[in-house]
Amino acid sequence: MDNKTFIIAGIVVAILIGVVAVFMASGDPDSLESTALMVQGQKTLTGGTPADAEIHEDTVGKFSYESPMPDYSLGETLGPLGGIIAIVAGTLLAFGIVLGISKMLVAKKKVKEAKANQ
Repeated sequence: MDNKTFIIAGIVVAILIGVVAVFMASGDPDSLESTALMVQGQKTLTGGTPADAEIHEDTVGKFSYESPMPDYSLGETLGPLGGIIAIVAGTLLAFGIVLGISKMLVAKKKVKEAKANQ
């Protein structure tokens, strides 16, 4: 299998896994988000997350940002389709960034080798 076929197959597999994950993900936050809700008193260990639970951060004088695709979605209007679009876009964006960095590193290495051979 040549490199191009291998990379395309990898991207297809990554997108398929991401799309399936949209439908298998829990609606009840877990891990770090769940811990933050417990610390704020909005969730207990034995109960589910209330529908109106929201993490409140003290961002005064601190770095903060707004996610372009919060919770792997594009808003309420698109529903699961928005999640699929967000996953595909994120996967392709991540691949593009890694590909760009690798191309820059290879080009830099070739320039170094060319200088060393002179």
